[in-house]
Amino acid sequence: MKCRHCKTLINTTFLDLGSSPPSNSFLTFKMLNEMEIWYPLRVMVCKECWLVQTEDFVKEDEMFSADYAYYSSYSSSWLNHAKKYVDQMTNMLTLNEASVVVEVAANDGYLLQYVKKKNIGCYGIEPTLGTAKVAKSKGIEIFEYFFGVDKANELAKGGRTADLMVANNVLAHVPDINDFVRGFSVLLKSDGVATFENPHLLNLVEKNQFDTIYHEHYSYLSLTSVQKIFQNNGLTVFDVEELPTHGGSLRYFAQHIETGIHPINDRVGVMIHKEFLAGLSTEKFYSGFQEKTNKVKYDLLKFLLSMKSEGKKVVAYGAAAKGNTLLNFAGVREDLLSYIVDKNPEKQGKYSPGNRIKITTEENLKIDKPDYVLILPWNLTDEIVSQLNYIKSECLKN
Repeated sequence: MKCRHCKTLINTTFLDLGSSPPSNSFLTFKMLNEMEIWYPLRVMVCKECWLVQTEDFVKEDEMFSADYAYYSSYSSSWLNHAKKYVDQMTNMLTLNEASVVVEVAANDGYLLQYVKKKNIGCYGIEPTLGTAKVAKSKGIEIFEYFFGVDKANELAKGGRTADLMVANNVLAHVPDINDFVRGFSVLLKSDGVATFENPHLLNLVEKNQFDTIYHEHYSYLSLTSVQKIFQNNGLTVFDVEELPTHGGSLRYFAQHIETGIHPINDRVGVMIHKEFLAGLSTEKFYSGFQEKTNKVKYDLLKFLLSMKSEGKKVVAYGAAAKGNTLLNFAGVREDLLSYIVDKNPEKQGKYSPGNRIKITTEENLKIDKPDYVLILPWNLTDEIVSQLNYIKSECLKN
């Protein structure tokens, strides 16, 4: 395949997780009698620009459909993160009623609701109909389509340019990363700022966060690769922040290469050097990851089989995409994991893709009192443990 950024022919495999359905394609009871489409889940490395990327198998509109079930507002810690960000950017850019904030992948309005409360002008772009409907119910203007250069031109011609553009956990989700980033350079005002957040590739490798790999994530990003992608599409990174979210993320602050007004912060050079010292621009950095990943699978199966033989009940909490990656890679079914509890009513009563484990409400935990709860969205462990503090059985963090 060719690199989705620099078009270099790439043939270096970073990780092979076998095959699975898209991780957010939850099933209804009726769909259990229908065939699921499984796609290979292999990740490659471009040795020219060092963009790590999945092989192309699944089309964007197949994964982000009308019944897409990821709603940001069901995480209280993520809501707090969004509110803190809005306060930070309001102060940094002196945003007011005359300003315009645009969020690409606005989801259910989890962030723009805080912008709106400050009486700052805003609108969102969100292609998934269910989440867009919730955002609209909060009084937020939403354009329901996938973002890129063409849509950015339409909005710019209509006078909808932005002082601040926000893209949280979406840069990794776009198949045409050049078209997506170039759209920001079109829609952003000459002195505007765009921020992007996504999990840091360095953490993925060093902390063995392989379950964050699934078909929705076309790219796995470092500042090394992002800087090249931005520069080739009219933007430059002038600052970077390390964040604890999603197991360790980076927030990039970007502006127009030619008209941006913000000086380059020393943190950009520091992070580039950190990635260089880790060897991120060498093939050696990516070798051996398959073995580390396999060990997690074997350890999980060993635990579940041991609990089964002892007659103990294990359930899971959080029907997250990362959980589906782990369970499908390990081949776990409901004979080893009785059910999955999730807070999101859009997932309750459905079945997880591939492994087809039933998703239920938290009420089942209170009734069953299982021996162990396997926390699948490990990035929310503290929040979930606090929420489930009435459970006396030990919680296992995968």
